[in-house]
Amino acid sequence: MAALGWLTPRRRSSTARSVLAGEAAAEAARKTSQQFETDARARTGADTAPAEPAFPVAGDIGAAAFFDLDNTVMQGAAIFHFGRGLYKRKFFQRRELARFAWQQTWFRIAGVEDPEHMQDVRESALSIVKGHRVSELMSIGEEIYDEYMADRIWPGTRALAQAHLDAGQKVWLVTAAPVETATIIARRLGLTGALGTVAESVDGVYTGKLVGEPLHGPAKAEAVRALASAEELDLSRCAAYSDSHNDIPMLSLVGHPYAINPDTKLRKHARERDWRLRDYRTGRKAAKVGIPAAAGVGALAGGTAAAVALHRRRR
Repeated sequence: MAALGWLTPRRRSSTARSVLAGEAAAEAARKTSQQFETDARARTGADTAPAEPAFPVAGDIGAAAFFDLDNTVMQGAAIFHFGRGLYKRKFFQRRELARFAWQQTWFRIAGVEDPEHMQDVRESALSIVKGHRVSELMSIGEEIYDEYMADRIWPGTRALAQAHLDAGQKVWLVTAAPVETATIIARRLGLTGALGTVAESVDGVYTGKLVGEPLHGPAKAEAVRALASAEELDLSRCAAYSDSHNDIPMLSLVGHPYAINPDTKLRKHARERDWRLRDYRTGRKAAKVGIPAAAGVGALAGGTAAAVALHRRRR
């Protein structure tokens, strides 16, 4: 996306930055979804007849579905998996990989998104991609999806998304992950498109800055609101899905909010308001937050062991 040089986030209120991030994400999402539709028509040559589940309502084109990504559609955080892939390609050093591994371990054990923690992760990622071409990162992102993300999609959530698609509705990912990464995941899953954090670029090269702020919390709600307005959607007929209490602003916008694999605060909030809940995790707490029985990467396994040991000592 071209740089918007006149933007000076430090002089804007938090609300203004959220609106800016949301509008930028909506603009990027609409552009990529149009390309998805063109590519799909070219592959199939014809539209298939949608199924007709009780919900969502088939043929209700005034409705759409919005899915959070991390721990809702996919186990773990997309930006951590992306970092592992960049390390493999020598974008940064071993000590930075250890940091990514620890952050991923923390995310899995805590089972929630802490805004300050996630902000630190995104700043690290921005410094890593600064000076690289957008096209280069998109190409690498395709490979990283196959290596680290494809096997981490929750089948249950994927089925929910497919139900909306089968009903003829559009389905969007809404995530704090970079919009380029989110767009790749959306396309691979056959979704309409993605709303994600928009990084500034000049002449196709990342500057290391964001447009507005990360698409997190209130910014997600602003992105959904902006997209709904542009797409002429009736939010009261739309659905939204998330695991995190940070997404309550987004969930509260729609008429059909779902808590998926919810954290404690979201579960309580959802029960108080009679929102639908779905939990695709099983077993004890460790399993519920997605810790694998045997981590595939040594650094991640070591980080997990260290975190568990620290937790036990504190108790």
